[in-house]
Amino acid sequence: MEILEEKEYAAMPRIGDLAPAFKAITTQGEINFPSDYKGNWVIFFSHPADFTPVCTSEFMTFASMEDKFEKANCKLVGLSVDGLYSHIAWLRTIQEKIKFKGMENIEVKFPLIEDISMEIAKKYGMIQPNEDTTKAVRAVFFIDPTGIIRAIIYYPLSLGRNFDELYRVLIGLKTSDEFDVATPADWVPGDHVIIPPAGSCGVAKGRMDGQEEGLDCKDWFFCTKELDKKTILEKVLRLES
Repeated sequence: MEILEEKEYAAMPRIGDLAPAFKAITTQGEINFPSDYKGNWVIFFSHPADFTPVCTSEFMTFASMEDKFEKANCKLVGLSVDGLYSHIAWLRTIQEKIKFKGMENIEVKFPLIEDISMEIAKKYGMIQPNEDTTKAVRAVFFIDPTGIIRAIIYYPLSLGRNFDELYRVLIGLKTSDEFDVATPADWVPGDHVIIPPAGSCGVAKGRMDGQEEGLDCKDWFFCTKELDKKTILEKVLRLES
């Protein structure tokens, strides 16, 4: 494979940046992004092309989980460089003909952006020239209610995404915000969480001496505490107690 010069790569926004703004035509009408979604979390994701099998499996999975994401105050917005009529025809085909892993008659209700010019895809760095110059890779941007990009995950064209992991990332980000904690490797709701490191020698000593109730400190810099699943879900999913 010929390696392209670095200057040919499209820039991409970074974690902590304000999500680049755009106006677009979608399968659910025109949107102004991200302003239309203020107050909501958003998963903004790209796929390579309509009428392709990996993308079809992904859209069926996302659509089947839309209510689950909605309960977490998260909207889904998709994009590919295909046109609106191609999008509509493909989504109708999915609903009318495709069965996958027990899913069938799946209606995709979230907006799918038309981006024939690739202007939006390039703005978000979704076109990776050494992968493909005319298709977007499988990019995923987690955008918070203030329009800030909080996490980014990229997959190549050939690899379908793990949607349980995308949901876990969303819940992990919201948990960190709500409880001022970090989440360790492979964390899922109900596991212990990590508290911020001690900011002084006195606090560090106090933790190791057991002065802070409820902490499990392996060393002064590595302290965890219990945060039960019910408490987390009541906060991040806004469930009734």
